[in-house]
Formats: sequence, C-alpha cells, structure tokens
Amino acid sequence: MEKEEEERDAEAGEEAEVNPWEVSGKIDYDKLIDKFGCQRLDQSLIDRVHRLTGRPPHVFLRRGVFFAHRDFNEILDAYERGDKFYLYTGRGPSSEALHLGHLVPFMFTKYLQDAFKVPLVIQLTDDEKCMWKTLSVEESQRLARENAKDIIACGFDVTRTFIFSDFDYVGGAFYKNMVRVAKCVTYNKVVGIFGFTGEDHIGKVSFPPVQAVPSFPSSFPHLFSGKENLRCLIPCAIDQDPYFRMTRDVAPRIGYHKPALIESSFFPALQGDTGKMSASDPNSAIYVTDTPKEIKDKINRYAFTGGQDTKEKQMLYGANLEVDIPVKYLSFFLDDDAELDYIKQEYGSGRMLTFDVKKQLIEVLTELVERHKRARAAVTDEMVDAFMAVRPLPSMFS
Repeated sequence: MEKEEEERDAEAGEEAEVNPWEVSGKIDYDKLIDKFGCQRLDQSLIDRVHRLTGRPPHVFLRRGVFFAHRDFNEILDAYERGDKFYLYTGRGPSSEALHLGHLVPFMFTKYLQDAFKVPLVIQLTDDEKCMWKTLSVEESQRLARENAKDIIACGFDVTRTFIFSDFDYVGGAFYKNMVRVAKCVTYNKVVGIFGFTGEDHIGKVSFPPVQAVPSFPSSFPHLFSGKENLRCLIPCAIDQDPYFRMTRDVAPRIGYHKPALIESSFFPALQGDTGKMSASDPNSAIYVTDTPKEIKDKINRYAFTGGQDTKEKQMLYGANLEVDIPVKYLSFFLDDDAELDYIKQEYGSGRMLTFDVKKQLIEVLTELVERHKRARAAVTDEMVDAFMAVRPLPSMFS
C-alpha cells in the first residue's frame, strides 16, 4: 500500500499533459481553466438551464462533471430571446467497444437535445484516427459505423440528429469552410496550439480545420440552408478545447459566430486519477461490452480505493474520498443525490466499508451496461443508415 501511494505521489508531482491526443498526470482543473482561458460553470448558469428548460439539471451538471464553458451564457441569452441553436459533438473511432468514459459526452448531449429541443450533428473522425493510429482507411470506416451503433443506443432522436463520418461526408460546402479556416491559421500558429513537430506527417497538421467547421451551420446545407446565423454549442471533454480555441479565433474573420462550449472533466481510470484508460489494458476501464462477472471482477480487483487496508482502521479513520474511485464512479452514475451523500458520509466516517461501496457500484454499473447492451442490440444497419443519411431533419426545432 505504501509503495503504491509513493508511486501515485510521484506521478501527481509530474506536470499534467492535456491535449486532444494525450491526457496524463494528475489534473488540476483550476490550473487548466487558467491555462486554456475558459470559464468555470457556476451555479447561476445551472439554475438558468433549469428555469429555461423546465427540467432538473442533469446529474453531470449538478455534480460538476461538466465544469467549464466558453460563452454558454450567450447561448442561454439567445435561447431566452427565442433564438435556437444546434449541438455538435463527436467521437474518434479508434476501438470496437466504448468504455464508460466515452459515453459521458453522449449521455449529456442527449439531455441537452431533449431539454432544449434542438438539432444535433455528431462527427465521426475516422480520418483522424486513420492518421494518428495504425489503422487502415477501411478499418477506420468500419469502426466508425460500429461506434455509431453505440452512440445511437444512447437514445438520440433520429428526427433531430445527423451522424456523419468524415470519409463519407467531407466535400462541397463543408470543404469550402475547411479551406476558409485553413487560410487563416499559420503553420506557426497550429504548432503553437497543438505542439506538432517536424516528425509529424502533413496529414496531422492539416486535420484541425476538419474538426473546426462543423461549428458553422453552412457546413450542413441540407440541414441549415438559410440559417447561417445559427449559434453552435459543443459539449466535449476539455482536452478538445485547443481545436475550438483555434476555431473561435478564426470564426469572426470568416463571418461566423464563435462556437460556444460546455466542457467536462475526465473520467478516471480504475487505477485512479493518475491511471490511464487504455485499449491495450482492458482492466483500466469498464467497457459497454463487459459481462456482469467482468464488471464485478474489475471493480473488486482493480478499482483504487481511499478506504483503509483493515476493517479496524477503516472504522477508526474512514476513507479518503478524494482518491476513491468507487465513489468517483458513483458520482457519475448514481442518480440519487441523497443516496450518494449518505454513502459519502458513512464511508468517509468509517461507518461503511469499502466492500459495501464497491458492491453498490457493481450494481449501478451492471444495470447501466446491461441496459446499453439491450439498446445497442436493437440498433440495425437500417437505423444507422437513417441517422447518417444526408437529408433534412423533420423535427429540427419542434
């Protein structure tokens, strides 16, 4: 136990690395907000969402999972005036199965779509993963379609949602906007934002405009023709912020609104905040394909806890909730605020044991994963085709 804590302390002392392709080290979110220049999402904005939508704030808002923003207040101002907006989020399809961390932005985006009754575009960056990973074009395209099934299983409304893969959709108005963005960003600027080096191939350097231009409604003429002033809100993890800092810098220069962002913290690995969820280590995360037995084994064997190493010490000292992964996971996925507060109070004071908290987490995650599996099994190829069809959305703002 002491050696493990020493290793974690050493890792925590390292400078955190946060960019669109790597997240490592112990993250100080206050420092990250200062570094990136975004704003903390405060209670007044959360209360406004409740008032404007008539819906209770999502658990990810109530508990600070989505904790930072850029111009979210302006989106709410516009909505209050009667002006609609659209949502844009995405997924880089690099693996067959999603883990729970991948579901977080989609679960929250579904809430936003339902609460505000607005259209949504979802970008599958199969081209990006082909360039950054050892994946062929064909394999990247296959993974995009498989990942689309998991995204659809989150419950999105097909009458308000357009899912597209870059390999299939990029061209026409979308490509014209890419060129407009590319002309405004110097090589020095893109190196400063993304840290590219002379060893990176030119595909990487040229990619940022691809992720930028879904922020502009004219990139989707089949959806937003005549609505070029429509605002865009992007729910994403904060590691994607560099893309949209670049986009926001360019947007006014080419005649578009700056996209607004609402940004989440990172879902921790089972091994703890400084652990890394990796496809090469299946025990670092809970996957939506895991069996109930696999979920139970992973939680019991690998979930880092802040509980004491004996029952007597736990009852005497209680658990350190700041580092406890079962409590962190429950904070994401246990809906009942009162029940979560009870667990924290009892576990932190020593009246509840680690075994009991893990047992509760196993039940919550097993139910979540099994529900997702059932929804995913119901997604047919025809449904995927419907979501990805280039067509007007019949219920876009109704």
